[in-house]
Amino acid sequence: MEKSKNVKERLFAEIEIGDAASFTRRVTNEDLFDFAALTGDVNPIHLDEDYASKTMFKGRIAHGALTVGFISTLLGTILPGKNVIYLSQNCRFTAPVRIGDTIRVVGKVIDKRQDKKILTIETNVYNDRDELVLEGSAVVMKKEQ
Repeated sequence: MEKSKNVKERLFAEIEIGDAASFTRRVTNEDLFDFAALTGDVNPIHLDEDYASKTMFKGRIAHGALTVGFISTLLGTILPGKNVIYLSQNCRFTAPVRIGDTIRVVGKVIDKRQDKKILTIETNVYNDRDELVLEGSAVVMKKEQ
């Protein structure tokens, strides 16, 4: 996983609307099998090349929830970072993530609620062809250390 450069832990007061961060990660065959084993989602579109080759995707694709899971990585380790409580996530899948894709997970603060220390973060994921594969937003509470 490659994280954005110069990212450090910040207090809620230091985070501003417009702040953004990202990281990249290559999606592997092992990721799909590990996710299937962990969650029990053994849909053959993710695991069986013969089956998947006959679908509209013409091959295996990553689990959507796996892709969403990488947003959790962004929120809990980069922006806003540790001491975050993940309250909600809205997302729409716009293209499949395939084995071997290097995805870029991007977060941008779009709203800040001072009274409860709540941030709304635009959460988009792109493949290595710069195609949007997931668009959404997350709401998190940023606790102080």
